[in-house]
Amino acid sequence: MKRGIECLLNPALQNIATYKVEGGQQAEVKLNQNESPFDVPMWLKEEIVGEFIKEPWNRYPDILPYRGMHAYAEFLGISPESVMMSNGSNEMLYTIFLACLGPGRKVLIPNTSFSLYEKLALLLQSQIVSVPMLPNLDFDTEAILRTAQDETVDFIVISTPNNPTSKSLTFDEVRLIAESSDAIVLVDEAYIEFSRQRSILELINELPNLVVLRTMSKAIALAGIRIGFAIANPTLMAEIAKPKIPFASSRLAEITITKVLANYSLVTDAVSFILHEREKLYTALCSIEGVEPFESDTNFLIIRVSNANVVFQSLRSAGILVRNVSNYHLMENCLRFNVGLVDENQRLIENLRCQKFPCSIP
Repeated sequence: MKRGIECLLNPALQNIATYKVEGGQQAEVKLNQNESPFDVPMWLKEEIVGEFIKEPWNRYPDILPYRGMHAYAEFLGISPESVMMSNGSNEMLYTIFLACLGPGRKVLIPNTSFSLYEKLALLLQSQIVSVPMLPNLDFDTEAILRTAQDETVDFIVISTPNNPTSKSLTFDEVRLIAESSDAIVLVDEAYIEFSRQRSILELINELPNLVVLRTMSKAIALAGIRIGFAIANPTLMAEIAKPKIPFASSRLAEITITKVLANYSLVTDAVSFILHEREKLYTALCSIEGVEPFESDTNFLIIRVSNANVVFQSLRSAGILVRNVSNYHLMENCLRFNVGLVDENQRLIENLRCQKFPCSIP
C-alpha cells in the first residue's frame, strides 16, 4: 500500500500556513504592506534600464552579486567582506537561519515579531523560545536577557524597529543583548531609517556574534526589485554565506541599487516626508474617539479599535486597504497601515472619523 504524500513531506509543514495578504495587493489607497509611497523617478528608471539593456541576458550573473555588495559596502563605509546581498531580505533570512539553526537548536524570538522568523524555525525543526512583549507592545528587555541565559539559546532574532508592533529597542539594549549572550544575534533593521534609535551596525566588528539585516523595500522604495543585505564581521559572514543560493540576485538588482545609492538624496527626502506625515497622522488619530494609536518608530502606525474586522472591511469598501494584525499576540483588534501620500493619509483619517466606534475600547 502506497504511503500518502503527506508522509513524504517535511512534518513541519503541518504547522505552517501559506503566506497570504488579506484583502489582496490592489486598492485605490494601498497602505497594507509598509511600502514607500514614492516610486523611483522615471528619469532614474530610464537610466537603470538603459544600462541593464547592455548586459548579456544569455549569461549567468556573478555567483554572488559582487557589484551590488561593493556598492553597499562603500555606501556604509565598511569592508566588502562584511556584506552579503540577497534577493530581498527574506531570502537572506532563509540563508542565515539555514546557517545557524537545525534540529535541537534553540532560537529566541520576541512575541510578537515578523512571522517569517517562526516559520523558518519550524521548518528547520528548531525549538522556539518565545519572550512576550509588554502590554504596551514594547520589548521586555529584561525578560529577553534572562531567558537567553536560562534557556542557553543558540540564536536570537530581534526586529528593531519591530514589525508589526512599530516599537524599538535602544542601541544600548541591543548591545547588551549581544554582549550578554554567546548566541548568534540577528538584528533585523528593516525600518531603521525611520527610527529614533541608532543602528547597531557600527558594532559588527566589536561583537563577533552580531548579524545585521537590511532591506531595500521600505525607505529605499525598491520592494518590486527585491534587494536585501546582511552585514557581519568577515569571519562570521564567510560561514553564513555557505548556504547562500548562487545566482539569486540579477544584474538588474545590482545596477538598481548602485544607481539609487548614488542618488540617495531621493531616499532622505522621502524619509523626511514620511516622518513628518507620521507625526501628523498620530496626532490626528489621537483626536478620534474610539481609536487608540500606538506611538511608532517605523513608517507605519498601529491602532486598536473595538472591532478590527468591521473597521478593516469598512475601509476596504471605501477603497482603503490596511492590514488586520489582530491575530498577533497582544494585538487583538489592532490594524496596521503605513504612511501614504498626503491625500491618502487624509482619506484614511476622514474614513476613520466616520466609523461608529463605541465610547471606549474594552
